Amino acid sequence: MKGSVNIQNISTADKCQHELLVKPKLLVRPITLRIANKFVAENHRHYKPVVGHKYSIGCYLANELVGVAIVGRPISRKLDDGLTAEVTRLCTKGTKMAASKLYAACWRIAKEMGYTKIITYILESEPGISLRASGWICEDEKCGGLTWNSSKGITRTDEATNLFGSIKKYPNEYKKRYAKKFSD
Repeated sequence: MKGSVNIQNISTADKCQHELLVKPKLLVRPITLRIANKFVAENHRHYKPVVGHKYSIGCYLANELVGVAIVGRPISRKLDDGLTAEVTRLCTKGTKMAASKLYAACWRIAKEMGYTKIITYILESEPGISLRASGWICEDEKCGGLTWNSSKGITRTDEATNLFGSIKKYPNEYKKRYAKKFSD
């Protein structure tokens, strides 16, 4: 067939270059909170959409949204110093490297916005590979309680209804806090 490339007859270096040209790249783009929340509601294993944000980004593979990150103020009042941002939700469809790409992009954007630190929490049972691959460090191994009570007397339950009416379980386990500071 005219114009096609027979991969068996080319060197390893040329194969790598050919794969880079042929494989679609992950692209990070800004998205609205509404789109990010819809993605979270449809794809996140255990958390529901958020109420507010500072910014949201999406990760695309061949024009398909495969992951989102929502960044806002720290949930913990003790950490909300005006110079710390928090990735409050990160959700992917399992696409390879999407979570690492989103964490790295969140860090770069927060740095450009003037923040001095960015944090996020993951469940104690999650390995944190994407965070470590993006240069984040674990600051605390056992954060947060197994449950919480608000100042208004509202107690967290294990079940919640999302925007689309389905029931999701909230995990009752400790969290790990990861952070990345801006040294320059």
